[in-house]
Amino acid sequence: MPLIARRTLTLLGVVLALLLPAGAALAHEEREVKLPDGSGTVPVYRQGEPDLLVCKTDKSDFQRRIAKFPADLKQRNLALFARCQKEGVRHLQDAVDRVDKPGMNIAILPGLYLEEPGQPQPEGDCTKLKARQSSWGYQILSYEQQVQCPHNQNLVAILGKKDLQIEGTGAGPLDVVIDAQYRKLNAIRADMTDGVYFRNFTAQRTTFNSLYILATDGFVIDNMLTRWNDEYGFLTFASDHGLYTDCESYGNGDSGLYPGSASNINDGRGHEVPRYSIEIRRCKSHHNMVGYSGTAGDSVYVHDSEFWGNLAGATMDSAFPGHPGLPQNHARFENNKIYDNNATYYDYVKDGTCAKPPAERGYEKGVVCPQIGLPPGSGIITGGGNWNVFRNNWIWGHDNAAFNLLAVPAFIRGEQSWDKQFDTSHDNLYAGNHLGVSPAGEKRANGADVYWDGQGSGNCWEGVRVSSPGALPSCGASGPARVVAEPVKLVQMYLCNDYSIGDRRLPGGCWWFGSSGLARVEVQLALGGSLVLALMAVLLWRRRLRSRWALPLTLVGLAGLTLDVFGALDAYTVLPAAALALTGIWLLGSGLIMRGAFGWFGVVLGVLHLVDAFDKAVWMLPLLPIGPGWIRGLLTGVWVLCAVVAVAPRRTAKAAEVPA
Repeated sequence: MPLIARRTLTLLGVVLALLLPAGAALAHEEREVKLPDGSGTVPVYRQGEPDLLVCKTDKSDFQRRIAKFPADLKQRNLALFARCQKEGVRHLQDAVDRVDKPGMNIAILPGLYLEEPGQPQPEGDCTKLKARQSSWGYQILSYEQQVQCPHNQNLVAILGKKDLQIEGTGAGPLDVVIDAQYRKLNAIRADMTDGVYFRNFTAQRTTFNSLYILATDGFVIDNMLTRWNDEYGFLTFASDHGLYTDCESYGNGDSGLYPGSASNINDGRGHEVPRYSIEIRRCKSHHNMVGYSGTAGDSVYVHDSEFWGNLAGATMDSAFPGHPGLPQNHARFENNKIYDNNATYYDYVKDGTCAKPPAERGYEKGVVCPQIGLPPGSGIITGGGNWNVFRNNWIWGHDNAAFNLLAVPAFIRGEQSWDKQFDTSHDNLYAGNHLGVSPAGEKRANGADVYWDGQGSGNCWEGVRVSSPGALPSCGASGPARVVAEPVKLVQMYLCNDYSIGDRRLPGGCWWFGSSGLARVEVQLALGGSLVLALMAVLLWRRRLRSRWALPLTLVGLAGLTLDVFGALDAYTVLPAAALALTGIWLLGSGLIMRGAFGWFGVVLGVLHLVDAFDKAVWMLPLLPIGPGWIRGLLTGVWVLCAVVAVAPRRTAKAAEVPA
């Protein structure tokens, strides 16, 4: 593509970016961190007696909690309880503070831990820390400030400890509960804690996330439960050699699992890579805004996990600035079950529930307050990602689409370089997935298999039946390489991004938030354009067309324009392409009848409509840097202006009478 054209398109994008609502730039915000050097390893679970014990003192309560344990586990807990009364501590933070060397184990006995010493609000010098405010209102503290004031934001702060293992001794995660009671951003923060291992307990009820692991090379989240948070259940950021295994998360305003800015170890490689920075296996994430999300979720391997009951199953993106490793690349989703992610949580924003203090919203009763805008009813959404692999997943029962692929220009993430603006949505592979059916053979169709905005190169799909566009590049074939999304889809994305939970702002015209029928922006655009063209069609027939084919052609055009409106209501049908084809036939035929400059303009425009229909329904043309819809749309506007002139009443000059 010529440099001047690329720069023109980029300039247009930058202008749109400046107009984007402020909410579109918000996400998880953290201090500037460097990705690990990759010298660590995934820690291994250590058996044996713990070095430090945490328990409460109420023996009757303890006995009640372990009453139904298997005999061996019950006896072990009784022995640990007796030992803990002599040499243990009552709060997890106290045990963490006693860790004085790498490789120590902390055991937490069954009980409810409110961590009372970490609850109070900051006092003294901790109220005067100088740090930038995040968009969400909390301070973005340096590591040194976290060490100075560990409980400004964290109920439990684990800072700089190495090879530490923390394990609940119950029969399951719910036997040991760390409860922040919505008084802190994080229930547990593990910051620069290489080799940390968390196992078999629950963390819950925060104004940000339950378990936060940051700037760490080597961690394991094993049989853990997180729930009922404003933002995330599990948040790992700028980390490497990580493993989530057999975990569960629900009731979170963003995602249950968030491996954001995972170490960018495979940048520059193809689909085959030597290793992944983070592995997620056998986890369950349900009834959140989204089950899994990852801004700059690079080199993350997700397999044999389940995502259901969320607003969307999984997302990965390059949409938010300040995340190391952008643009997102090399996630691999394999053998997962992703189903029935059709939640309508935006209703809680509409009715004011999410404007209440967190403790009063009813998270424990199923309320979720979505932090960002997303198309509900989606399986996996990729918003600006490259070299991702989606293979052998079972995806069924979604109202919208199994897969969404959307481009994100670099200026959205703060990159202004000309050569980076079109660097997302390339080389994503979708193969061998089971769409619209469960592993048990139950047929539950998705609204569509694929929704793609058309931008990017090297993307390919297998086994797709229903999609928008109707024609998708297959794997192994030459596909398109387009630098701008389809115009109507671009307008829709721009509009829908104007969501703000804080301002209770849900964009009108966006179906994500409940708009339907004529209230949807794409339907309004189609209706407005069709009415204008229909008026031109009738006037041309009455005033300019002189042929026995004039009326049939006009009726064909009106049929096409009518179908265009219905096609906007359901883009996952042949109606949009059929509407373009019929409209193209009308313009082509009418132009041939009229001839002249205006007539030949109509011929060209008619051909463009037919080409656009072919591009959308049969085969995406590989040599076009932008879709035919852009050229067609721009020329249609010019054609309408010419048509107004062409159908205007012509005045006949008369000789002026001179009075006697």
